[in-house]
Amino acid sequence: MDEQKSTLLSGKTAKDENFPVGSFLLPARLRPHVAAYYRFARTADDIADHPTLPSADKVAGLKAMGEALKTGIATTAESEAAIPLKASLALTGVDPRHALDLLIAFTRDSVRNRTLSWDDLIEYCRYSAMPVGRFLLDLHGEDPKAVWPASDALCAALQILNHLQDLQKDYRDLDRAYPPEDWMAAEGARFEDLAGPAFTPALARVVRRMLDATGRLIDEARPLPARIRHRGMRMEAAVIVALCGRLHRRLERQDPLAGRVKLTKPDFLGCGLVGVVRGFFG
Repeated sequence: MDEQKSTLLSGKTAKDENFPVGSFLLPARLRPHVAAYYRFARTADDIADHPTLPSADKVAGLKAMGEALKTGIATTAESEAAIPLKASLALTGVDPRHALDLLIAFTRDSVRNRTLSWDDLIEYCRYSAMPVGRFLLDLHGEDPKAVWPASDALCAALQILNHLQDLQKDYRDLDRAYPPEDWMAAEGARFEDLAGPAFTPALARVVRRMLDATGRLIDEARPLPARIRHRGMRMEAAVIVALCGRLHRRLERQDPLAGRVKLTKPDFLGCGLVGVVRGFFG
């Protein structure tokens, strides 16, 4: 069991993520529930992203996690991550669907390595990213009709920006690429270009289209903080919206093939301050 864990899991924690996960802005009583959800998501993501695990084994591992969440019985080392989350969901009444949907996306990653179109990419985000925001908002007792649409847009934007940050790594390590195939064909770009030292003109045009579309998602997400009733969650959302916009602007100016594009400590401090102030005053 311990050997299997060390083989399949990355060891990444919430501190390694681009955006705050379960920060001090959230109530202390809810942070263990966020941690349980994060552990489940991180474990499933590690299975799907394992560079040498056969596809069939990835699918089986993810299925075992889903069964453990439903039954409370872990049959693999990785599916043990479902047990604390099952207990958490029982206490909070949050819908298990927000965790099970993640498994749909990670299963897709295990059997597919290309995205057909922008709509196909958004459909992927429906399962890979949007459930995270929905879980957090439901955990805080927010009204889904009021907050889910803007949250979905924000989560999709965050997911796509992360894909753009990791364009070369995903292609090199997993032969996985999220730029839409139809846009690649229309612009005359090749997926092999993702292994290069910098964007080709054709690939730059595809990424530009992705950033333009992502910018529209960020615009849809901007009203989210004002629609959240819980002050801590409102401040958290405002910080994340600000960070998302900052990363988007950075990717508009920098080539992620030429070097890692990431947020800096000043970015986190500046966006954190602006977000907290905006969220505090609603």
